[in-house]
Amino acid sequence: MRTSSWRAHLPHLVTLVGLCLLSLAAGFASPTSAIAKTKENTCQINSPQGNVKHVIYLQFDNVHLSRDNQNVPSDLEQMPNLLNFITSHGTMLSNQHTPLIAHTATDILTTLTGVYPSRNGVPVSNSYRYFNPDGTSNPAVSFAYWTSPLYDYSTSTPSDTKYTMLDEKGNNTPAPWVSYTRAGCNFGAVATANTVLENIGVDIPTVFGANSPEATEVKANPDQATADYVGIAVHCAQGSSVCAKGQTDVLPNEPGGYTNYQGLFGHKYVAPQISPDQPLTDLDGNVIQSAKGNVGFPGFDGMSASTSLAYVAAMQEHNIPVTYAYISDAHDNHEGAGAYGPGSAGYVNALKSYDEAFGKFFQRLNADGINASNTLFVFTADEGDHFVGGAPTPANCDGVTVPCSYSQIGEVNVNLTGLLATQKQNTTPFLVHADSAPNFYITGNPKPGDQVTRKLEQDTASLQVTNPLTNQDEKLTNYLADPVEMNTLHMITSDPARTPNFTLFAKPDYYGSTGAPNCTKACVYESPAFAWNHGDVSPDINRTWLGLVGPGVAHLGINDSIWADHTDVRPTMMLLLGLKDDYRHDGRVLFEALNDKALPAVIQHNRSFYTRLAQYYKQINAPVGDFGLTTLEISTQALASSSTNDETYQNLEQAITSLTTQRDALALQMITLLENAEFGGNSHHNEANIQQGNLFNQGDALLRKTHSTH
Repeated sequence: MRTSSWRAHLPHLVTLVGLCLLSLAAGFASPTSAIAKTKENTCQINSPQGNVKHVIYLQFDNVHLSRDNQNVPSDLEQMPNLLNFITSHGTMLSNQHTPLIAHTATDILTTLTGVYPSRNGVPVSNSYRYFNPDGTSNPAVSFAYWTSPLYDYSTSTPSDTKYTMLDEKGNNTPAPWVSYTRAGCNFGAVATANTVLENIGVDIPTVFGANSPEATEVKANPDQATADYVGIAVHCAQGSSVCAKGQTDVLPNEPGGYTNYQGLFGHKYVAPQISPDQPLTDLDGNVIQSAKGNVGFPGFDGMSASTSLAYVAAMQEHNIPVTYAYISDAHDNHEGAGAYGPGSAGYVNALKSYDEAFGKFFQRLNADGINASNTLFVFTADEGDHFVGGAPTPANCDGVTVPCSYSQIGEVNVNLTGLLATQKQNTTPFLVHADSAPNFYITGNPKPGDQVTRKLEQDTASLQVTNPLTNQDEKLTNYLADPVEMNTLHMITSDPARTPNFTLFAKPDYYGSTGAPNCTKACVYESPAFAWNHGDVSPDINRTWLGLVGPGVAHLGINDSIWADHTDVRPTMMLLLGLKDDYRHDGRVLFEALNDKALPAVIQHNRSFYTRLAQYYKQINAPVGDFGLTTLEISTQALASSSTNDETYQNLEQAITSLTTQRDALALQMITLLENAEFGGNSHHNEANIQQGNLFNQGDALLRKTHSTH
């Protein structure tokens, strides 16, 4: 898919520009272990019952629990080794949600940190734009190492040099490995967004130095440098022998400080530690190498289940008890042209290979004594995605026994520049972050409410297209958000330069970009190369899943009743592990999915109260909760309006601002109360006083007021 392909192709793009920049299915076996003999035993995970010794977090790129075609088993149904492991030993939450925009970098980074994009710096992904002081805009890439500056591959002198990962105060976002390494645990990162080197342009000088041997290798052999240094890392506890020959692990803005830590960056330095006697192989016995034959990291598109899980197993066996890994999507055609649809033979074969890999993985871990009795397993997917294509043939195909074929397949590309010029005679110069949810950067960067901005918003809202899949005429736009609403949706960062003028959430069949200011060449056309859209606001995109297995996790099987989003993963893991972050999360612990013994006493004794509080909190604060979706409708009405003196726009914008101010104050009270109970702050529970504070009544009143604002 475009998401992982962008990450995979980025190092090759940097080759051109960066040289200038550098001039257990059984689950419960006995703990007899085959793990390496040189175990250091420094990891102090303080799980509530003291029995968690390992952490395995696996992040899928677009793997689905729900069916995209009702006749075709879903991705996870075709991976029974994984699905059965989760449902037999833990809980599968099927009502998990994304932030906005719903795209790989944004979604993964939100999950890793437990804070929304406004507090991690990446609300637009996998690339975005930023404004220069003269009002022009340049491209930037969301995938860059944690401490790297904004990565603009188009120039060696970007006007914005702030961190890519940026918190609400303008500092570097707290790193997700710190709570582990401070507890004495080595943290392995396998293609996990921004915890590894993502490119050989800005990341090499950031981590190794501009005049380092690694930078010299980039100039001499960029393909080998990519295989050597990108995609794999280990962040070590203080004094760990694993990183004895590593780089200093620098986190200059980490709360509480972070000194005397080291890390290994790249397959070249990690592989000797986790496969000291032979080349590292995938679970099928193949030496891990790039498509060009360079031994080392195979690229982000190359991170199949067999490859990623091999890294994880080897790390777990060699003194790296905490491992976070990314697994590439299964439904894109990584070996040829053209897109797959649900039940396509290539798609089904990929899922079969993933299922086989998980069977081997759990068997290997089980032999190592790593299982559901002593390991916290977390499995999730960044987002769902929307299939763009016609009906399959034969009509009753199920993919598994009868392959599906598609004569009509591919996202519908839209030339926004051409449509605006021909339908609205609007030739205002602008660029976009191309997506199903394109973000507009108007040349000159006019303010919200400016006449130029308003005219472009109004014209964009009324664009008409003919869908080539259905031959139906329809509006392109589902929703519109300017900075007022984007702030409500947690999409405004502390760097004003990366704030777009507005965001178009298109109907999910469409992918918007800029182009010629005419439609001499069709402005709306089907592109057979890609068939899976995301970024947008649509249930099949914004709703995904979360699997939890391990000590403290309740055995609920598949659960649809617990409404959650990506910010909830981090605090839930920290509670289950007895660890703490040095910052406030935007998410809350999913204590409904946990056993009583895993919970603090205050929550055990007041489950109904905290359940109600958490549910209110999510619906008023999550981007795709009740409040967020309702204000997005109001925003769309405001931006599309054209009343006298723009009165409707002004009134609705003021209403959203007021509602958001009320929301922010109420949400802060709620999350403070939740975090105090979850992590032992001022956890004294005085329900009577809390009820007198009318938190629930305030939540009800806020939602009623929001719904009545249309």
